[in-house]
Formats: sequence, C-alpha cells, structure tokens
Amino acid sequence: MRIVKHDELEVFQRAFAVAMRIFRESQGFPKAEMYSLTDQIRRSSRSVCANIAEAWRKRRYEAHFISKLSDVEAEAAETQVWLDFALHCGYLASDVHTEIKDVYDGILRTLVGMITHPDSWIIKPADK
Repeated sequence: MRIVKHDELEVFQRAFAVAMRIFRESQGFPKAEMYSLTDQIRRSSRSVCANIAEAWRKRRYEAHFISKLSDVEAEAAETQVWLDFALHCGYLASDVHTEIKDVYDGILRTLVGMITHPDSWIIKPADK
C-alpha cells in the first residue's frame, strides 16, 4: 500500500493513540500540576504527532526530513521523562507507566529506522 498522507503512517497512528491515552491518564493528575507536569506531558506527546506530520511534508529534502525526525525523536524521549516524573510522583500506576513507555520505545525504534534509512521515505526527483 502506498502511503499518501502522514496519518496513514503506522508510527503516526501509534503516536496519536498514545498521546490520547496520556491525555486521559493525565486528567487525574492534581490541579497543582496543571501548568507543569500535565501541560508538559500533553504538549510533548502531541508534538510527536505534529512533528511526524511536518517530517512527512519535508520528504523532498532528505536533510530536512531527517532533521524533523530528529525533533520527533527528542519529543518522544521528553515524553518518556515526563512519564517517569508522573510515576515517581505517584500520579501513574506502574503498569500504565510501563505500557506507555513501551509504546514510546517502539515509536523510537521506528523513528531511528526512518532516520537511518531515509531513502525508503523521501520523494526522489523525477528523472529528466
């Protein structure tokens, strides 16, 4: 199947689903965390999705594509750090933390593969 839009990418779909899971889980975080942990974890998880979409549109230029995927990788790692804080502050159950971190580990593996092998993804100029 030929992928036309970013939301057809399996990595985008996984990132979107886990960002929504984080949203639901973070609704139970204390109000005192609203502008620190809650906001940060929601923003970084959503940024993973947004940056995948941006990377998809930068496929004409290999360096831009890789750069944007590197941004995605950083946002995914940041989200994992916020998940660790949520666990250690007692806001997330250990099993939920593990499930979500495992999803991000898979997302990161996919991103590294895309970065390592961009020729499978970039738009090649037409021969003249």
